[in-house]
Amino acid sequence: MITELRRLAAPAKLNLFLHVTGRRADGYHLLETVFELIELSDSLDLKLREDGRIVRTGSVAGVDPEQDLTVRAARLLAQASGTRLGVEIAIDKQIPMGGGLGGGSSDAATTMLGLNRMWNLNWPFKRLADLAVRLGADIPFFLFGRSAYATGIGERLQSLALPPRHYLVVAPGVSVPTQSVFSAPELTRNTKPVRIFGLSRGGNVFRGRNDLQSVVMPRQPKVAQALTALREAAVACGLDASPARMTGSGACLFLPTASESQALLVRNRLQGRIDARLFVTRSLSGHPLRDWAFGTRSSAKAQVS
Repeated sequence: MITELRRLAAPAKLNLFLHVTGRRADGYHLLETVFELIELSDSLDLKLREDGRIVRTGSVAGVDPEQDLTVRAARLLAQASGTRLGVEIAIDKQIPMGGGLGGGSSDAATTMLGLNRMWNLNWPFKRLADLAVRLGADIPFFLFGRSAYATGIGERLQSLALPPRHYLVVAPGVSVPTQSVFSAPELTRNTKPVRIFGLSRGGNVFRGRNDLQSVVMPRQPKVAQALTALREAAVACGLDASPARMTGSGACLFLPTASESQALLVRNRLQGRIDARLFVTRSLSGHPLRDWAFGTRSSAKAQVS
């Protein structure tokens, strides 16, 4: 029996574009997006409990343990599976919170992936994803574990082959409430879908836009200033600035580059000019834990005891 899992990766995501294509009768927005995993990652430790209790140890700034998505995901999985086992969850947060990088959703997905092995559930992807969507529309993507074209509320996923890229991610240090963005009256809700057949081999993923960006920029001057600075730095370094944009509902921004050296060049130009955290990272071809969690291979990314 697995009693402890250490340093489980919970990678961040980028929305390479994000279109709001409609709104359902229940108020949920219909989306079209391309998700891509990046190396910037949180890390989780899971320790088996035999008393059925599910607790988060340590502290995560601004997150009540009882409301933490990892705790809620573990409790939902325990209830649905009928297990009498529990778990202690510790999180090392590296992904900026409230930035549109999906850190909370990724942490929840990694919790479910780890517990699928620790609790010896052996659930397939679809069963986990159908449960996870109750907590958040992004969580199924992290369980899916590879670049994807997504529709619906973000839970309908089709694998999409993308070339490897490096990214400069800019975190302006403000948190954008997602609900306030989606409820904004000025939000465009009728963008014409690109559809997957228009994304030939990933070559056109940046031709779209982030429909939420036009809502966030007037309301968050620090984000708008950071985006302007990012684009100016890209141009000064001889790069195309048009793909620079916001991910998710913000506040984080990103610029794709063909190489790490290009990303470092832009980062060095920005350092000291804006009040923001700067991350040079690269795309991931797949979630480090996905195959391991579903029992198809071992993983060097998880330390098991």
